[in-house]
Amino acid sequence: MLNNTVWSILCLLSLSAARVGHAKDQSVVKVMSKEGHDVILPCSISTRENIVQKVFDWKKDDQKEVFLYDAGIHYNNGRTGQDQQFIGRVSHYPGQLEFGNASIIIRSTTVIDSGNYSCVFPRIQPHAQIFKIQLLIGAAQEPYVTILNATEHKVLMKCEVRGAFPQPKVQWQDSDGKVLPAEEPQVSYRDHHYSVTLITTVTRTTTNQFYCVVTQDNIKHRTAADIYVPFWDTKCNHSAGTFIGVWVSGVATVGGPLAVLLVIKHIRKRQKKRSDQQTNLENGAAVPLT
Repeated sequence: MLNNTVWSILCLLSLSAARVGHAKDQSVVKVMSKEGHDVILPCSISTRENIVQKVFDWKKDDQKEVFLYDAGIHYNNGRTGQDQQFIGRVSHYPGQLEFGNASIIIRSTTVIDSGNYSCVFPRIQPHAQIFKIQLLIGAAQEPYVTILNATEHKVLMKCEVRGAFPQPKVQWQDSDGKVLPAEEPQVSYRDHHYSVTLITTVTRTTTNQFYCVVTQDNIKHRTAADIYVPFWDTKCNHSAGTFIGVWVSGVATVGGPLAVLLVIKHIRKRQKKRSDQQTNLENGAAVPLT
């Protein structure tokens, strides 16, 4: 998962690109951030003229009032009309106004802050200037993997990703990166977040290590959780005290009631085999070596 430092770097790169783009061709600038982080929306006029006594107006999706500045009067010092979504969360940089910088910062972002923003200078001569920014706020959650059922030769595994945005792509992979066949993903959407569940069945293979990989290309995010499944080997001479363990992301956990049942099944199977061998021995029959 991307840490805070990486997200900050992405924001700074977006800010730098924004200033260059605006100066050249007024193109739409894309800014990415992670839910809960503060984000800067850049807006600087190419002439770098003093805008302390000017007007600039930030809007979202051409409808919601984000931040309006008019010669020192703005939403944070008495002006009314700001959209409820942004009250108390948006501020500008007073010390940068004399250099033509009308950038704003939105604090504690959520996925609903994603959208198209415009920064408009309606009174700049010879004509109004408009700057456009596309903001994408992502919610990137780590997957949670569990085992639903297991036999000596087959294991049913589940991967869950909750509260993600945009909708993530979820895959099961083996240790070689090969994508495993899986059931149709179960996707739900609530409060602007996606939850995805993906179930797969693996059989005894040369590898016991599997990964649930989550990808969100829109926000350049990729993460994974691994699970280790030691398939039961009836050829090994396990003692009655042996138990089945499952490694999830490097943490060992006992397989619960299922593991106990498998252990009991294995013990009873070996006990029956030894009993049959003893009966054959008493009857003079040949006993196979084990």
